[in-house]
Amino acid sequence: QAQLVESGGGLVQPGGSLKLSCSISGLDLDYYAIGWFRQVPGKEREGMACISNRDDSTFYAQSVEGRFTISREKAKSPVYLQMSTLQPEDTANYFCASAQCWGQGSIYEWGRHRGQGTQVTVTS
Repeated sequence: QAQLVESGGGLVQPGGSLKLSCSISGLDLDYYAIGWFRQVPGKEREGMACISNRDDSTFYAQSVEGRFTISREKAKSPVYLQMSTLQPEDTANYFCASAQCWGQGSIYEWGRHRGQGTQVTVTS
């Protein structure tokens, strides 16, 4: 059974940085892309970043392009999300999930494999 476990969230001041980690087991990473998503209560889930299963191409939402970087180890796990220049509007629960992605902003959950998430709070 697939397991995705996030870590690295926390409290950070505006302008600060955090690096999230997603450890993955039991999932065919040659078949699934992996995306980072965020959820705020009462708002729609947003796809933030995604790394392709085919060639490690990366894709980002416009709102985080240039501030967030997705990467992973050669073994394909963990998958990281380096976040910089964080702003209060980045406050959310961030989770990793199996995904499809093919262009800027085109990041969608696919396959129903997701972690529980890690909370990121940006506040002064």
